[in-house]
Amino acid sequence: MKNPLTMQSSAVSRNAAALIATVAAGAAVYWLRDILTPLAMALFLLIMIDGVKRTVAARTPLNDRWAGVAALVLVVLAFFASIGIIVNGAAGFFGEASGVSQNIGPRIDQIIRDVYGMARLNNPPTAQELINGVDIRGYVASIAIQAQGIASGAFFVMVYLGFLLASQIGFRRKIVAMFPQKRQRDEAIAVFERVRGGVEGYIWVQTVTGAMICVVAWILMRAVGLQNAEFWTFVIFIVGFIPVLGGAVAGLAPPLFALVQFPSYWPALILLVGLQTILFIVGNMIQPRMQGDNQNIDPVVVLLSLAFWGKLWGVVGMFLSTPLAVMAMAILAEFQGSRWMAILLSGDGEPYADEGKSNRKKAGETETETEGRAGA
Repeated sequence: MKNPLTMQSSAVSRNAAALIATVAAGAAVYWLRDILTPLAMALFLLIMIDGVKRTVAARTPLNDRWAGVAALVLVVLAFFASIGIIVNGAAGFFGEASGVSQNIGPRIDQIIRDVYGMARLNNPPTAQELINGVDIRGYVASIAIQAQGIASGAFFVMVYLGFLLASQIGFRRKIVAMFPQKRQRDEAIAVFERVRGGVEGYIWVQTVTGAMICVVAWILMRAVGLQNAEFWTFVIFIVGFIPVLGGAVAGLAPPLFALVQFPSYWPALILLVGLQTILFIVGNMIQPRMQGDNQNIDPVVVLLSLAFWGKLWGVVGMFLSTPLAVMAMAILAEFQGSRWMAILLSGDGEPYADEGKSNRKKAGETETETEGRAGA
């Protein structure tokens, strides 16, 4: 019989080693972020290509090869089109905003005076006084550097994607070599299917709900006459893939710009109420029903994942935070020693959707049998 003190010290050593390994892995991920962020985005695009390929193959007469070519072309074109819309749309946005910029200072002064009047405060500051301590040149330089990083990052994403597509040919042979036994190989494939299903489900839900929000937002912005409504619509769609922060940007950015563009508060108020209403309806009624078991992630985990990956990888990490959390839960649930972490990450304590349904079904059958015996 083992000494309890020995067992306790062994558990402490194992937990300490796991903690040190986690910290070291986080430091490595942060240090190698310039290399890993385009690789992670390429993997994300690879999963999208695979999903589009299976959809095209199922709904068209194309075989797997040509369906893969069509999926690759569609996803790559959409990727570069998104970057082009962001760059050109931003240029057009600032160009159209130049006509409004002459009235920005007086308009902000008027807003500040109105706010101070409502609060019954005296001596309201001017816009110039508020921005004197702000390093605008530094912010502009930072934005320029990030824009340059997007262009160079897109090139490396395409390079990684090309090599990943080329390596797919030998992927099955590698799986066979890594897991010679059929049972182990089936388990590894099942983990991959869960990861892929979770990520594809997340992409599908965010795309459909984002399109719903964008349609309503575009109609509202066109109705009030907001400048460059198409650019704002695309921004709302893109930031929709960032949890928490995306909704805040989508619901507040257009109304704030409307405050500056229009002499009246009504357009901004209409946009604020309309956007907040559609975001509330989609986020609390439509999205949960569409997600189902595809995104069984605890909301606190979503928030922590957003903060963690945003800190490590910036904007790319924010975009990939939820898919990475889905991947982590699927992988951790596969091993007995780490299954408890997957349970904590899950929303209902069941990392696997099929297991959750099976357990709920068994629980229902047990309750029915118990009630039947009690009635008898």
